[in-house]
Amino acid sequence: NKSRLVVRGYRQEEGLDFEESFAPIARMEAMRIFLAYAAHKSFTMFQMDVKTAFLHGSLKEDVYVCQPEGFIDADHPSHVYKLKKALYGLKQAPRAWYDELSTFLLQNNFFKRTINSTMFIRRFHENILVVQVCR
Repeated sequence: NKSRLVVRGYRQEEGLDFEESFAPIARMEAMRIFLAYAAHKSFTMFQMDVKTAFLHGSLKEDVYVCQPEGFIDADHPSHVYKLKKALYGLKQAPRAWYDELSTFLLQNNFFKRTINSTMFIRRFHENILVVQVCR
């Protein structure tokens, strides 16, 4: 059995528990233009979804969570956990994941679009690899 710890992000308050929320919004018109161009040039295209993207992003600030029900330490019931990585449900998770992915892509010779900061492109001789980040 695999158990999962999910953070109750709805209990976080902006300005108190976190400074900003972040949702990467893809500019669909940019994707439509790229798809039309790819079809015109007869490019071979592949599509992939990453469903567990928000898990395990690095956090820039300290985040503490209560002990989950069923896992409360009997000797220290009022203690909290300090998170090392972002968990699903945490308001900081989308930003942490985007920052980590963006850093990785830029370090691996992708370049980020100036108009659409959620689109990364890398050329391999005659091939083009496009990564579109969206929620």
